[in-house]
Amino acid sequence: MSLTVLGDLNWLAVVVATIAYFALGLVWYADYAFGRAWQRAAGWDLSPPEKVGVGVYAIPLVTCFVITLATAMIGNASRTDNIMEGILLGLVVGLGIALPVRFVTGAYDMTKPAPVTFAAIGAGYHVVGLTLAGAILGQWI
Repeated sequence: MSLTVLGDLNWLAVVVATIAYFALGLVWYADYAFGRAWQRAAGWDLSPPEKVGVGVYAIPLVTCFVITLATAMIGNASRTDNIMEGILLGLVVGLGIALPVRFVTGAYDMTKPAPVTFAAIGAGYHVVGLTLAGAILGQWI
């Protein structure tokens, strides 16, 4: 694989998959889903913040783009070309890369009151998010 694969990608698919992955995070980390449990596990104050900066959304959006782009490049190299292959691609990247990285760095973070819960919620988000992104990419690449 070379960087020339960037010219072969369906960039609309990459953008839509990035937005879907990011939007899942808005739901996943909302109070009615895993947000309160994640905040407790992190040891954060559960009162709503007075002001939220743009970085709270910009940084996750950029990281979702980077991992979606890498997943699209892997999908192109592996000739992923339908939704089922895309789901499998997302699961492989999610379970094989994102989950172990997120879980090992989170589970051993002794600054958190519940590091395993913190890691599990974060890792789960990435597995589901990458599966969703993979499905979109597989359908459109």
